[in-house]
Amino acid sequence: MSEHRRKPPQPQGGGRAAARRAAQQPTPGRRAPSTHSSAPGAGRGEPPHGSRPGARRGAPPGGPGGRRRSPEQGLGGRGRRDGGRPGAKRLIDYPRAGKTGFRRWLLSWKLTAGLIISFVALILGSVGVALAVVQVPSAQKAAVVQKNVYYWADGKQMVVAGGGSLNRQIVPISQIPVAMQNAVISAENASFDQDMGVDPMGIARAVVKMAQGGETQSGSTITQQFVKNTYLSQEQTLKRKITELLISVKVGATQDKKDILAGYLNTAYYGRGAYGIQAAARAYFDKDCADLTPSESAFLSATLNGPNLYDPYGGQGPAATPEKNTKRATDRWKWTLDREVQVGRMQTPDHDKWVAAGFPKVQKPKPATNRAGQIGYLTDLADNYIVAHSKISKAELDKGGYQIYTTFDRDKVDALSKSVEEVRKANIKPKVRDVDQFVQFGGASVEPKTGKIVAIYGGENALEHFTNNADYTGVQVGSTFKPFVLAAAMTHGKRNPALGPKQGDGQRTVVSPESIYNGNNKVTLRTYNGTVWHDQDGKEWHQPNDGDEDKGLVTLRTAMQFSVNTPYIQLGMDVGTDLVQEAAVKAGLDKDQLASLTPTFSLGTSAPSAIRLAGAYATFAASGKQVDPYSVTKVEKDGKPAYEHEEKSAQAFDSNVANNVTDVLRTVVESGTGTKAKLGDRPVAGKTGTTDGNRSAWFAGYTPQLSTAIGMYRVDPNAKKQEFLSMRGVGGQPTIHGASFPAEIWADYMTDALKGKPVLQFDPAQPIGQKVFGDGASPSPSAVPSTTPSAPASPSASPSKSPSASPSPSGSCAPFDFKCKFGGNGGNSGNGNGGKDGGASGGPGGPGGAGDPTESPSPSGNRRPPNGGGGLFGGQNN
Repeated sequence: MSEHRRKPPQPQGGGRAAARRAAQQPTPGRRAPSTHSSAPGAGRGEPPHGSRPGARRGAPPGGPGGRRRSPEQGLGGRGRRDGGRPGAKRLIDYPRAGKTGFRRWLLSWKLTAGLIISFVALILGSVGVALAVVQVPSAQKAAVVQKNVYYWADGKQMVVAGGGSLNRQIVPISQIPVAMQNAVISAENASFDQDMGVDPMGIARAVVKMAQGGETQSGSTITQQFVKNTYLSQEQTLKRKITELLISVKVGATQDKKDILAGYLNTAYYGRGAYGIQAAARAYFDKDCADLTPSESAFLSATLNGPNLYDPYGGQGPAATPEKNTKRATDRWKWTLDREVQVGRMQTPDHDKWVAAGFPKVQKPKPATNRAGQIGYLTDLADNYIVAHSKISKAELDKGGYQIYTTFDRDKVDALSKSVEEVRKANIKPKVRDVDQFVQFGGASVEPKTGKIVAIYGGENALEHFTNNADYTGVQVGSTFKPFVLAAAMTHGKRNPALGPKQGDGQRTVVSPESIYNGNNKVTLRTYNGTVWHDQDGKEWHQPNDGDEDKGLVTLRTAMQFSVNTPYIQLGMDVGTDLVQEAAVKAGLDKDQLASLTPTFSLGTSAPSAIRLAGAYATFAASGKQVDPYSVTKVEKDGKPAYEHEEKSAQAFDSNVANNVTDVLRTVVESGTGTKAKLGDRPVAGKTGTTDGNRSAWFAGYTPQLSTAIGMYRVDPNAKKQEFLSMRGVGGQPTIHGASFPAEIWADYMTDALKGKPVLQFDPAQPIGQKVFGDGASPSPSAVPSTTPSAPASPSASPSKSPSASPSPSGSCAPFDFKCKFGGNGGNSGNGNGGKDGGASGGPGGPGGAGDPTESPSPSGNRRPPNGGGGLFGGQNN
């Protein structure tokens, strides 16, 4: 055999493809095996499977022709993005190569570390850019003084006032006493000299709170407060908080601590319209800030914590009375002095000296001279409304720059002031009679159906008398509260004595104004089921009438006409004082201004403001449509809207219920205790009110176009202990009633206010309810005059010409002494006195709204409304 015989062809190249070709070449001298000799191509050298795809399918797994990938191949085989190059790696190995199952989707530590580093780098880069972009605030720019412009309802300018009434003056740190610096640092930020301008933990807490929609928190360091005061708005949002943080870091890194402290003290708000320490020193102590003592400095540092709550002369809202503010300010002042010693900024001997000297003497507020007369009361009322109903804070409002459009009618404001002053000048002579000293009047006039407050009388002069008498004063309203009892009786009805206290509408009897009740003096008070009511000491209650007069069996109309107490205190028990309260609130009274639910609640132991009372009576004038009183229509700043009033109303009572209340109150004016309020041929509905001890007198009434409430009382504003004083002998009269000076003022004002207006009629009342008989009333009312709606009854008895009230359990009541005013000495078996028109300060502590005899809270319990009374607009946004 030749050594040069032909060799089989050699594979061209390597790889699996070459291996397959080599495998398909038959070995020389050996016949290719064939298991399918009959297959096409058999014996012609073709692959046994007929084609390459078939050979691949027939190749054993893992054999030369197999297609299974090894784990090491991963994504490096066919379909790899790197083209299948052996050993190639991806920039980001995810999903992870060489892993199976869920492990393919787990981040490797390298990838995790890379992501963290990238995120941190991104944040640091963003912060760096932000720090480079943000501007450091300017204290001088923040000290620009602006004023607010107020407008009458007709669009004419009322006054330019507020907003920097005490001009801000930037003073250098050298003129701010070290004592003031130490007081603020000790109380606000003890680590000020060492921190970097922010409190990271405090910021984190604030961010989490705001992100969760919880209580907002402000910056906790002096630097952050300085930044907020000078550069940012007062809004509490996540965006503002982040901005504050960035600027604070930059300020802390670029400015000297002394400059930051001076900037904060020069831009902070101290109350009384004072921005900056120099204005504050003048506002509270009438001196330059350089002359402040350590004690005065400690007090001023307290005002930074919330000036409305720390001014000893009081602030806005029920929580800011002079008494409460003085206590808060004294406690904070003492704490600040203690804190200065604790952090090493005051020596103990100096501390003891200032504590022994007592709380510093703070001067009275000095309103701007352009707010004399009623203007100051009007602008304050508008300010209160804005703060309570918009996103504008008191501090922002005091910065100025707003155009405020009010509902006040200049002619009506002047007419109301004129009517009060004419009565005062003719009758109140403090130089002749000592008892004529400290007499106060307050009043308000509200449009039914719209709620616009068109006029108020807040006092003689806003520059001399600082309390707005038209707003909350704590003065009880007496029998002007009785219409709400009647409205509840005509809405819900008298409970069935045979059934339990929780009764549905089908288990009550709706009460007609012609229902009969016992009007005799000191009738035994009973629960709705007829059992004698007892207080917690087991004593009965016998409500007196004015002058201890017996009126016999009377209709509810007649009882309202002559202000008989006993029918209405029993009616309140029959209906449930809780439902009487509900009716009063639905009419428009503020629940925070209402007394606790004792039996005498129905006789007017509550103390709503003149504005609220006029607004609630306006609900009856509008056939049950209730609209909250308001004083501001819109607010603008820089030509853009900052607030606009939205009209809202609700149907408080069925129209026929409201119209029947009006019909009964017309009887009072036409032939009852309110005849002095007649307006000729104009229909008038109204009610008189006088309280125990003759401490207050009211007349509230309305026509279809206007509702007005006038109150009168005595209180010494300069007395250390504020008390309501008796008005017996005022104006030379034995006693003062709602039918006297208040009704006279009301009629004179309404005559002017409605001059030239058309004479409109009230919507007619339709018969309502059933004639029911109260406890002790005969089911045979033949001797009782009965009247139909719109036909006033003839008096069944003449009102007392010289009514006299029984002696009061105490000589006087403090304006905010609700224990005294709301029944702190009750349950004396009828020895208290309800006054001519109700309102017994010695009234019984008593059952809850259901009149259940088992519910008898202590008569000496807390008679204060839940939140202390609350002003017209529910207090202050601090």
